Amino acid sequence: MADKDSGRPSVFPTLLYADAKAAIRQLTQAFGFTELAVYEGEDGSVAHAELVQGRGAVMLGSKGTGGRFDEAMRNAGPTGVYIVVDDVDAHHRRAAEHGAEILMPPTDQEYGSRDYMARDLEGNVWSFGTYSPALPG
Repeated sequence: MADKDSGRPSVFPTLLYADAKAAIRQLTQAFGFTELAVYEGEDGSVAHAELVQGRGAVMLGSKGTGGRFDEAMRNAGPTGVYIVVDDVDAHHRRAAEHGAEILMPPTDQEYGSRDYMARDLEGNVWSFGTYSPALPG
């Protein structure tokens, strides 16, 4: 649960990319994330990055760094992440204009949400929509 006083989220999807710098470019340009922090290793790899979208954030880094998380994720499959956005159609247009692979165009769901899905450069599936359940507080 988010820290009520600071508004900080308490769950961060965490992804590793073969080309983390290209992933950061796509996530910021096509999907509208904002860079909060990017830390590079001595070899130019992305040791750790934090990107913000609305009231949430993702953490990411480069594959092949040899760290414990990198080792744990070695044979993991792609990840799916859901991000709440206010205007699904405008967000979709931006993603499509920047060449994101659209898996599902904006679609009204029977549970009341409007969503679309896209795949990033390394196979992770990103869903963007209006579904935002109330969490116990």
